[in-house]
Amino acid sequence: MSLKERIQQDVKDAMRARDKSRLATIRLITAAIKQREVDERIELDDAQVIAVLDKMMKQRRESITQFEKAGRDDLIAQETSEQEIIQAYLPEQLSEAEITDLIDAAMETTGATSIKDMGKVMGQLKPKLQGCADMGAVSAMIKARLG
Repeated sequence: MSLKERIQQDVKDAMRARDKSRLATIRLITAAIKQREVDERIELDDAQVIAVLDKMMKQRRESITQFEKAGRDDLIAQETSEQEIIQAYLPEQLSEAEITDLIDAAMETTGATSIKDMGKVMGQLKPKLQGCADMGAVSAMIKARLG
């Protein structure tokens, strides 16, 4: 069963269970997938669905940061809940040590030595880490190593 089919099945399950908050979040996911399919006139595969989910996770992280600054605990709770549901469809997150090992390997293969080579390293890591790590944090780790 593909990831997209699993999400569609979970919509039905949430409807049967009358779980309104879960249903609303899963419908947001299906809407984002459909939007990308319509915009690009393609059928998304699992890797592309993971990219959509990863983008949604990034949006939630940014929203939570903004809501914390504004002191909106109610909205923080909602975004956190959505984030947990979206996370269930993403691959397991890599540990910091695993990410560091991948960064070292990418730096070695690309021959990166300065911050100017960051694009090469990110280009090699992004397909491997999509959905498995926060790319903003990975970027910061690369900068620290090259800077």
